[in-house]
Amino acid sequence: MYVKRRYGFWMTFNWSKWPFIWGAIYGSLVCSISYFTELHIALPWGPLGIIGIAVAFYLGFKNNSSYDRTWEARKIWGSIVNNSRTFGAAVLSFVQGENEAEIHKSLIYRHIAWLTLLRHQLRLSREWEHSENRLNGVYAPTVCEDYTDKLEAELSKYISEKEIKELESKTNGATQILKIQSKILQELKDKNYFDDFRHMEFHQLITTFYEDQGKSERIKNFPFPRQYASVAIWISVVFCVFVPFGLLDVLGQNDPWAMWICPFLSGLITWVFFLMEKIGDYSENPFEGTYNDVPITSIARGIEIDLREMFDDTDIPPAIKAENGFLM
Repeated sequence: MYVKRRYGFWMTFNWSKWPFIWGAIYGSLVCSISYFTELHIALPWGPLGIIGIAVAFYLGFKNNSSYDRTWEARKIWGSIVNNSRTFGAAVLSFVQGENEAEIHKSLIYRHIAWLTLLRHQLRLSREWEHSENRLNGVYAPTVCEDYTDKLEAELSKYISEKEIKELESKTNGATQILKIQSKILQELKDKNYFDDFRHMEFHQLITTFYEDQGKSERIKNFPFPRQYASVAIWISVVFCVFVPFGLLDVLGQNDPWAMWICPFLSGLITWVFFLMEKIGDYSENPFEGTYNDVPITSIARGIEIDLREMFDDTDIPPAIKAENGFLM
C-alpha cells in the first residue's frame, strides 16, 4: 500500500506513459495524412463524444467494483485484527492451571504462525495478477516470492519442527494449523484448563478465523470477472482510435496549428482514459503485493506485537515501516 499523501505526477505519468506516447504518435500520423494529402477524414465530434461518455461510465463502474474488492479485503483483515486480540485476551484469561504461562505462549505463537501462513498463501502469484511488474521491481518489491523462500524459517519462530513437518504435505497450511489449534484446545479442555463454556468461546473464535480466511481466499482466488476487465480495455481502444479524427473536425482539417495541437490532445485524451482503466486494473487484486494492495504483512506484524505484549514477551519485533512510500 502506498502511504504518502499522494502519488507524484511524474511518478504517475511514468507508470502510465505508453498510452500517451502511442496516442500522440497515432494522432500525429492521422493529422499528417489529413494535412499533406488533403483527404477529408475528419469525423463529427458529437457522436464520438457520446461514445467517450459511455466509455467513461463503464470505466467508472469497473473502478468502483475494483475499489469494492480492495475495501472488502481491508475490512476482512480489520476483522482478523479484532478477533486476534480477542483470542489473545481469552487465552490469558481462560486458560488456568499448571504451566499456564507456557501454554499461553504456545497458543498465541501458534496463532501468529497462522497469520504468517495465511499472508504467505495470499501473496502467491495468480495468472491474472501483475506479477511481471513485481518481479522486475517496477513500483513494487518482490514480496511474494521472497516470502515463500523464507516461510519455514519464519514458522520455526512460533511452532515446533514437528508441526512444520506436518504442514509440509498439506495443500492449505493455514487451514491445517487452525485444525491443530482446535485439537490442542480440546486437549486442554479435557485436562480441565477451562470449562465447556469457555471452550465454546474458543471454538467460536476459531470459526471466525476460518471465516476471515475463507473470505480472503475468495477475493484472492476469484478474479475480477474477465469479461468486464477485457471489455474496458477494448472499448477504450475503440474510442481512442477515433479521437484524432474527431479532433480534426474540431480543430480544422487544413489548419496548420492542427498539425501541432492534434497529436498532443490525442495523446492526452488517450492517456486519461487508459489511466482510469489502469487504476481499476491495479486495484482488482488486493493481495498481489503491488503498490495498491492491502498491507497484510504490516497488519500481521501489528497483531503479533499486540499479542506478544499481552503476556510480556521478549524480543518483540518492531512495527514495519514504509519503504519508499510502500507499506507491505
